[in-house]
Amino acid sequence: MSFGHKLKSEREKKGWSQDELAEKIYVSRQSVSKWENNKNYPSIETIINLSDLFDITIYFTNSNIFSY
Repeated sequence: MSFGHKLKSEREKKGWSQDELAEKIYVSRQSVSKWENNKNYPSIETIINLSDLFDITIYFTNSNIFSY
């Protein structure tokens, strides 16, 4: 599962729109959209914030981002 797919899945589990997630982590809705569509990745600080927000573990391998 790609980072973007996992992010969208976790956001939808919470019942949040892209706008609502963006507000919680202080980014634009467009940033969230790009991440969910694997067009860009968030900064490491934002990845840590997402990990805390969704209570998931993030790990990196071979330039890919995974979570569980």
